[in-house]
Amino acid sequence: MALQLGDQFPNFTADTTTGKIDFHEWAGNSWVILFSHPADFTPVCTTELSAVARLVPEFTKRNVKPIALSCDSAESHRQWIADIKDYGKLGEFSYPIIDDEDRTLAVRLNMLDKDEIGSAGLPLTCRAVFVIDPSKKLRLSLLYPATTGRNFTEILRVIDSLQLTDKMRVATPADWTPGQWCMVQPSVKEEDLATMFPGGVTKVDLPSGKQYLRKTTP
Repeated sequence: MALQLGDQFPNFTADTTTGKIDFHEWAGNSWVILFSHPADFTPVCTTELSAVARLVPEFTKRNVKPIALSCDSAESHRQWIADIKDYGKLGEFSYPIIDDEDRTLAVRLNMLDKDEIGSAGLPLTCRAVFVIDPSKKLRLSLLYPATTGRNFTEILRVIDSLQLTDKMRVATPADWTPGQWCMVQPSVKEEDLATMFPGGVTKVDLPSGKQYLRKTTP
């Protein structure tokens, strides 16, 4: 059964490029982005892991630990890292890649793409993205096909939104980026606006006459 947003993300143990881990213990009190890949030594995956390696300082600023998964062995992953570093002109590669050679986690976490079959005749792992918060709850789930690389700048933007809306009773509008205005959540009562948003709230006049669109800058 597919995980739903708000579900407790299942714990697991796995071998990785940095050794054996207990996932919940490894995550600790951090947020986590877990992202999967069809196979090692493949073109799109190489660009993606390189992109995330470059963004590690941005993830660290947000208390986020990245971890990748690919349906090959940890030893294969270690050999692949040399290519990833060379392609991205990286001095280091500082996050783990999970060994899922037998596809145990890919099946358990519903990551398989039935329309993409590998050379062994098995479905490839799709490009899944899971964002998990420090309480181990699933907060974001994305599934890309094997042929489409991900936009990790967008994933950082979503994490910024999740972390902001955890702290304040706001929602972020279309194409929002940090520092821009947000919308006050509809559940916030009129009498609480001044206390909760001392910087002010702007109400947008709409043809319906309903003032549900209330803007504020956090």
